[in-house]
Amino acid sequence: MSNRLSRESSPYLLQHANNPVDWYPWGEEAFAHARERQQPIFLSVGYSTCHWCHVMEHESFESETIARLLNQHFISIKVDREERPDVDRVYMTFVQATTGSGGWPMSVWLTPELKPFYGGTYFPPSSRWGRPGFAEVLTELSRVWREERPRILEAAEGLTERLRSATEAEPLAPFEIRPPKPVAGVEALTEGVDQFGQAFDRRNGGFGDAPKFPRPSELFFLLREHARTKDEDVKAIALETLRAMALGGMRDHIGGGFHRYSVDAAWRVPHFEKMLYDQAQLTLAYLDAAQASGEGFYASIAEDTLAYIRRDMTDSEGGFYSAEDADSVPPGSDASHKSEGAFYIWSESEIDALLGNDAPIVKLRFGIEPGGNAPFDPQNEFGSNNLLYTAMSIDDIAERTGRSIDDVVRVLGEARQTLFDARAQRPRPHLDDKVLTAWNGLMIAACARAARVLEAQEGADAMAPLGSAEAAANFLRRRLWREDSRTLLRRFRAGNAAIDGYSEDYACLVWGLLELFQATGEADWLAWAIDLQQRLDEQFWDPADGAWFNTTGRDPSVLLRLKEEYDGAEPAPSSISVWNLMTLAHLTGDAEASRKVERTLGRFGPRMGAAARAVPFMISNLSAWHASISQIVIVGPRDREDTRALRRALAARHLPFAIVIPVEPGEPQARLARLLPWIAPMTMREDKATAYVCRDFACEQPVTSVADLTARL
Repeated sequence: MSNRLSRESSPYLLQHANNPVDWYPWGEEAFAHARERQQPIFLSVGYSTCHWCHVMEHESFESETIARLLNQHFISIKVDREERPDVDRVYMTFVQATTGSGGWPMSVWLTPELKPFYGGTYFPPSSRWGRPGFAEVLTELSRVWREERPRILEAAEGLTERLRSATEAEPLAPFEIRPPKPVAGVEALTEGVDQFGQAFDRRNGGFGDAPKFPRPSELFFLLREHARTKDEDVKAIALETLRAMALGGMRDHIGGGFHRYSVDAAWRVPHFEKMLYDQAQLTLAYLDAAQASGEGFYASIAEDTLAYIRRDMTDSEGGFYSAEDADSVPPGSDASHKSEGAFYIWSESEIDALLGNDAPIVKLRFGIEPGGNAPFDPQNEFGSNNLLYTAMSIDDIAERTGRSIDDVVRVLGEARQTLFDARAQRPRPHLDDKVLTAWNGLMIAACARAARVLEAQEGADAMAPLGSAEAAANFLRRRLWREDSRTLLRRFRAGNAAIDGYSEDYACLVWGLLELFQATGEADWLAWAIDLQQRLDEQFWDPADGAWFNTTGRDPSVLLRLKEEYDGAEPAPSSISVWNLMTLAHLTGDAEASRKVERTLGRFGPRMGAAARAVPFMISNLSAWHASISQIVIVGPRDREDTRALRRALAARHLPFAIVIPVEPGEPQARLARLLPWIAPMTMREDKATAYVCRDFACEQPVTSVADLTARL
């Protein structure tokens, strides 16, 4: 029999709909039941593509024995962290504070008043690996609740208050505002670069040791600092890291896109999950690298990643799906048996059978070995299978095999299609097909930026990513934006839109729309971005201390109103909002936007340099603050060759501190001038596409040739 979760839309909750556990979704029904029965709550938080969430479900939540313990002694609640990051953040803060680590699945026990008293992450069904068994934990906690409840309640109250004190600013008197602090100087940027230089792995690329996670915010900062200072060493760190990720096993060399992280330091062995937010941010980083280096290699990786998104991660209406699982059914196995990476790995015999005489070239390229090539695999998880990574250059393969370079390139291109077609016959990993506004905003930004940057790349298709960006933005406006209440919703799936958006949803979508505006010049996208930013400020801005809260504070079931600062797998909402407001301030001249930027940057003071590895996106904003931002306006019919030539000149250069404004003469310019009056007098000179390079709304003499524009830049 299915439980209450069968009525939910979340793919993660639906995965648990047939568990014998009497699950509730997060909500008043569960809370009231806990209060009525005076039983503690067991809260389990995860997401649908989480490997260890699957393991714990199979071992514990499908167990009749454990289900009886949960159903008899606890009110059990399931939460999808991707739908409810507000709930996840509160209890993850507790778990990290009390255990020193965190992760998913997250397991937390609460009082009926939702105050936590015990927590952890994955628990095996019985004690092993130095971890207490889940059944033993449930038995002991139920005993303590029966016999020592006053002590538990007192401890939960104390822990909650300590968390509140640690995460919230000291209370102010009504209407009191803390005085703003000065923004850190350029010495903080130098210190931040030093932080990354010290952590840089000069052998393998990336920072620190295994496991290695992609954090594109770090690379945004380094490439911005290169643009500001012209320090070639800083650029080299970013480029070497991006090259290592693209050549290693963390990238899907057959289908495109990137896996979640690398288990080892050399980027060889991935955790095979694929997340939309990784694809979006890595695409942006590779586009930056293409401009900063002038190398088509980086642009090709971005283009290939977006091709994967269009093919496998896009809803028929235009929205982008959330993730693909790491686990899948190995070919020929029972459907109930899944293993990590089964969809992506290959035996040597498969390669030989599929590719015949061309197999030796492919095996050299991707490091295929008879007994398998996966290092750091003590449990022999992959057996004699191979993970694909770039093991040998094309030049070396040509020399080794006696084939021409052109022939090797041809063989690898044809082999990729052959392997792709063969892999398509395998059982695919689970697709989490919910559409999340924040992650879609990031991907809209990536697609729109690609539409601009790829114009400078010979043979690249810049129109495909632009179409994806516009389709997704229209999807969000149609399905997740409530015009009457000016409310943005968080999630769409199977025709159902729900959950009021968090600050990250507004911030990420504003970023995407500002990038889309710079790609198209369409006034409607800018107008919506301005409206969304106003709603973000109205609901989440902290007037007393600066920056933006994650939540509105209106939901009483969310115990803490947190203000995220850490730029992790996703940048913090305040970090993105500062960048958005810097852009809007230099478009509209909004002095209040500039004050919010200055106040938020000032919260960190000079300590931002020392904290650079924790706040890389925010410190990249500091880099822009000190570099100062320019506006580059191109006036001309979009499809005319002289207009395209000016756009290509911009696309070929790395200009992270420039806002690009394409202006289509006529009615489109008139509509835009209603939002940006300073655009109105800008005209084409001598009926030629014309570029204006401006700073603080003061423009240099307009130019009509690529050579003159390049000189201005």
